Amino acid sequence: MLDTLLLSRLQFATNISFHILFPTITIALGWILVFFKVRYDQTQNPIWMRAYRFWVKAFALTFALGVVSGITMSFQFGTNWPGYMETVGNIAGPLLGYEVLTAFFLEATFLGIMLFGINRVPSRVHTLAAFMVAIGTSLSAFWILALNSWMHTPTGFEMRDGVAFPTDWFEIIFNPSFPYRFFHMFIASGLTASFFVAGISAYRLIKGDTKQAPKLALKTGLVIAAVLAPLQALVGDFHGLNTFEYQPQKIAAMEGVWETETGAPLLLFAIPDEKQRTNHLAIGVPKLASYILTHDSEGEIRGLNEFEGNHPPVAPVFYGFRIMVSVGLLMIAVSWFSCWHLLVRKRELSTTNLKVVVAMMFSGWVATLAGWYVTEIGRQPWLVTGVLTTEAAVTPIAPHNVGISLILYCTVYLFLLLAYIHTLLLMARKSVTVEEFETQEPRITGELAATTTTTGTQS
Repeated sequence: MLDTLLLSRLQFATNISFHILFPTITIALGWILVFFKVRYDQTQNPIWMRAYRFWVKAFALTFALGVVSGITMSFQFGTNWPGYMETVGNIAGPLLGYEVLTAFFLEATFLGIMLFGINRVPSRVHTLAAFMVAIGTSLSAFWILALNSWMHTPTGFEMRDGVAFPTDWFEIIFNPSFPYRFFHMFIASGLTASFFVAGISAYRLIKGDTKQAPKLALKTGLVIAAVLAPLQALVGDFHGLNTFEYQPQKIAAMEGVWETETGAPLLLFAIPDEKQRTNHLAIGVPKLASYILTHDSEGEIRGLNEFEGNHPPVAPVFYGFRIMVSVGLLMIAVSWFSCWHLLVRKRELSTTNLKVVVAMMFSGWVATLAGWYVTEIGRQPWLVTGVLTTEAAVTPIAPHNVGISLILYCTVYLFLLLAYIHTLLLMARKSVTVEEFETQEPRITGELAATTTTTGTQS
């Protein structure tokens, strides 16, 4: 029978998995909207406004679901994890409060102008509103990731009678893992939003949209992805080195290393067996894991057996890491191949290529969730590393109460997710015949021609 601890972990995982889908889009999509609006202000070409008007509706829908799911998720600190706030509330509470004061209020103040003020306020004021909303989404990520990073590498506090008290807020916010985690997540949002934009734009083209706006958005998304995907690999490497220093047991689980060894291979595939504490059907590249993590092919990696009883479940961390990396490599391949066709060969993408881009529409979600599971499951059995275990923080209520709410959450979230995707695709199909701005498709000349395909069909 499932106990309260496992059910509470599943419920929080369900909530955070659903919630994180939407901020990973809105954080970067806000900046893409700023780009579209600034380009319109500079050129006065309606193609940029068409792109803006379509994507601001997608932003509004995504933002709304992110806010709603974030509120329900925060309730669980009290309902499922009372020990968390009792122990580290002096640190978690202010950081969450800073997010509300500096980010959420900022977004709420300017969001109305951004969504409904385009014909009611001067263009520069509207652009400023879009810019402030983008700043707000980024600030929100800053504070949430500061708290999450502190839970992994806590600094700047002292324990008094089992309660954490802050001693240095600078150390708390800019803890050892924060810079790596922040940039890794921020770039992940950029990749998620760029493939989201490219995927829906490709879907519009497949459905027969002959306007220039979806072609412009497609190219914008693919170029952003082509730049960010290899950059993410570099930042991820730095993040891994930081994790190797502060959370070696997580690295051991990611790499499937059971015994401390030098010259450890990089396992491309294996089936970890936690009962026998070994790997089955292992396929690896000799010494590569040691070289990546220590920059020495004979470098030492501490094995899981050194942390027996104090390391995370191996299989989800091991597989999650490989899913994240595999999707990242696929992002590089698709974005680079597509950009080569668009920018070098100066040709439109084939129908097959467009279908591949459509298939990658939500690839950022897959990579983000896989990476998030590696990060959070990899912290177990700790809720706050070295300070508070997950078991010590869980609620004492009966398992069936948690089970009922878990079923309700799963049901509602599944419905909302399907409705969200259906609405996005419906918007894309309607846009094929509905103009976003003006009825006259402008002639593509000069600078704008350099940003759209030269063989595009004009309506």
